[in-house]
This record gives sequence, C-alpha cells and structure tokens, in this order.
Amino acid sequence: MKKVGIILIILIIVAIVLYYFLDVKTIILKKIYPKKYSEYVYTYSEEYEVDPLLIFSIIKAESNFNPKATSHSNAIGLMQLMENTAIEMSNRIEETKTIEKEEIYEPKNNIRLGVKYLSILLKQYDNNLGLALAAYNAGMGNVAEWIEKGIIKEDGSNLENIPYQETNMYVRKILNSYQIYQELYHN
Repeated sequence: MKKVGIILIILIIVAIVLYYFLDVKTIILKKIYPKKYSEYVYTYSEEYEVDPLLIFSIIKAESNFNPKATSHSNAIGLMQLMENTAIEMSNRIEETKTIEKEEIYEPKNNIRLGVKYLSILLKQYDNNLGLALAAYNAGMGNVAEWIEKGIIKEDGSNLENIPYQETNMYVRKILNSYQIYQELYHN
C-alpha cells in the first residue's frame, strides 16, 4: 500500500512538472486550434490584407479543417463557400475562367476565394469584424436589412441582437476562436 502511495505521489509530481515546464496546455490547445493549410492561408491573407489568424479561426469553425466538408445549405470546403459566392469571387480575381464546383473543394482555391470574399466584407463594413462575420454567415442582404430595421447598429455595437440564432452563435464562436488563435500564436 505504501508503494502505491509513493508511486501516485511521484506521478502527480511528474504531471505537475510536465504541465508547468512543458506548457502542456499550450501544446494541447495548438492541437485543437491548428494552423493547417498555412501556406495558402498566409499567401492569400497577405495578398488580400486579412489577418491569417482570423482565417484559421473561420476554417476551424466552418469545417474543422476538412476540405471535403459540405453544409446542410450546400456550402463547400474549408471556408464553407456557397457555389455562387465562389464563382463570383473567382470571376473578380481571374475573369477568364469560371471555376467548377469540384475546384471549390480544393484547399488552395477555397482559401483564396474565401479570403477574397472576407476582405470584401471587411471593406464593406469599414473593418467591423462582427458585421463582416455576420455577413459571411447570413449574407450582406440580411445584415443590411437588420441595420435598416434597427435590429443591429451600423457600428456593430449590439451584435448580440442578431436575430438568426445560427449567425448570432457563429459570430461569437469565430470571435472566441480568433482570440484563442491570437493568444496561442502571437508571442
């Protein structure tokens, strides 16, 4: 019985040492909040002037880094783009060739088009992240209607009033994830 107690104490001490000295919490959080597809995220974030950590946050929430993800509303790929949105972004970028649906699933294309779309939304809403995220999820038309009806303010100061529960939770989820990414990866 005495040996079991000693072994248990040693294991507890080892666990404490590992936790504090190896920063196990950060190691675990970086597994939960990875930076997959970073070559594309960093390339297109720089090109379209969007924080790459925000893009990782969106990908984490939208598809959990599954490039084959398709939502119940038929949003496609890592950044869960609607086919029409992806085609519109592709046309804005290239203007020579219409992107095919299967190409939207490819991580490089999906991230390029998603970052381009988010950059447009951020410009549209004067870099108001909450409004841009609401529009990314629910569409610019809905956000415009909510502002026009006074449901949410044009400055985004009352985003808790977003009437679509899914969009309301989406904005909160992305902002929370973004904060975690910033804490983990901004030294």
